[in-house]
Amino acid sequence: MATWANALGDYLRARREQLRPDDVGFAAGGRRRVPGLRREEVATLAGISSAYYLRLEQGHDTRPSAQVVEALAQALRLDSKATEYLHRLASSTGRHVAQSTVQAVTQRLRQLIEQVPFPAIVCNRYLDVLAANPSALAFMPGAAPAQNRMVSLFLDPAAPTVFVNWDEVADLAVCEFREAAGDLDDPRWRALFDELSAGSERFRELWARADVGYSTGFIHARHPEVGDVCFHRTRLDVPHSGGQVLLMYHAEPGSESAKALQALRSQRSRFSSADRSGTD
Repeated sequence: MATWANALGDYLRARREQLRPDDVGFAAGGRRRVPGLRREEVATLAGISSAYYLRLEQGHDTRPSAQVVEALAQALRLDSKATEYLHRLASSTGRHVAQSTVQAVTQRLRQLIEQVPFPAIVCNRYLDVLAANPSALAFMPGAAPAQNRMVSLFLDPAAPTVFVNWDEVADLAVCEFREAAGDLDDPRWRALFDELSAGSERFRELWARADVGYSTGFIHARHPEVGDVCFHRTRLDVPHSGGQVLLMYHAEPGSESAKALQALRSQRSRFSSADRSGTD
C-alpha cells in the first residue's frame, strides 16, 4: 500500500530497488541485504549527500529543487515519462486541488466512434467509460458506460479468460494508471486506488514496480463466436475535454483478426436488421 504522505520517497525507493549495481557501472561487491542500489550509491550518482537523499526517501524533505530532481532522474535511469512523474511528485503541495472532469462526450465524438469499424472507447482521466461503440461492447469486458476499465480488468473474474495476454495488458494498464494520476490526493483517484489495492494482489505487485507511462502494445482477446483476435492499442487525448481519452483497438489490415472482426460485425448487422424487420 502506498504511503501518500511520502509519495516522493516511496517512488524513489521503488525505482532504486529496480536497478542493479552493474546497470549503473558499479561492481556488485559483497552480499547485499536489500534489492537494487543502496541509498548512498544513488546519492553518489546524483551528486548529492547521502544524508540529504535519506531525508528525501524518509519524507523529511519533500520539495527538492528541479536540478536535484533531474539529477535523481538521471541517477535512477528514468525515461521521460517517469522523470515527468517524479517532477510532479516533487512539486506537489500536498493539498488537493479540484480538477474539472467533463463526463459528457460530444455528439461529434460519439458519431466518430460509432463509425469506427473496430473497438473504440471514450474514458475520463479515471478510466471510467463514458461512451463505447458496438465493437467495443462485443469484445471488451467492462466497456459499457459507467464502468471503470481498471476495476473491470483487475476485479472482474472474466477478464483473464477474455484477454489471453492478461498479464501484459495488466502491466500496461497500471503504467498508464500511474501516469494519469495527476493529483495523488484526488479523493476519486484515491478511492479507486484503494479499491484496486484491496481486491487485487496483482495490482499491488505491479504498482510496487513504479513503472509509469502509456506505451503501445497489443490486446489478444478471445471471443466465443469468432475465436482469438489480436488488436493494436492506441490512445488519443481529446482536446478541451477535461482529460478525456479515446482508446482504440484495431486489427492488422488483411489479418485473420481483421477478418474475424468483420465477420462479427456482419453477423451483428444481420441480427439487427432482422430485429428491425420483425417490428415492422
